[in-house]
Amino acid sequence: MHLKVGTRAPHFAGIDQHGDAVSLADYAGRKLVLYFYPKDDTPGCTAQACSLRDGFGPLRDAGYEILGVSPDSIARHGKFAAKYHLPFRLLADPDKVTAKAYGVWGKKKFMGREYDGILRTTFLIDKDGSIERIITKVRTRDHAAQVLEGIGE
Repeated sequence: MHLKVGTRAPHFAGIDQHGDAVSLADYAGRKLVLYFYPKDDTPGCTAQACSLRDGFGPLRDAGYEILGVSPDSIARHGKFAAKYHLPFRLLADPDKVTAKAYGVWGKKKFMGREYDGILRTTFLIDKDGSIERIITKVRTRDHAAQVLEGIGE
């Protein structure tokens, strides 16, 4: 499935790092930064999460909630969020159901080896549940600024 700007965001449901249920419906009437990343506590993923943490205030001021998604377990998400003081929720997607629904599970290459994994992607979802922007060339170290660049245009 290849999602486009203007289409409805696919429904998702799962458990966050606190063991609480989370779904797209929880964000009805609110804007959402839904970001997919490969793995907790790796250099790029940590840089991205910390950028969003540091930009949390301006993103909230712009009306956005933040939700990170990776195949990591609830426990691993809990440790990652606590270690870096992340003020937003992380959805555990070990079966990759949400990643596949958003078309971000696919072929990757690293050092000449091809494998399946998360294609780092961020979706901005509007208050009505439609995709307003898709960021595929994520700048991990300044991702919050990258998200904010396109807001209000």
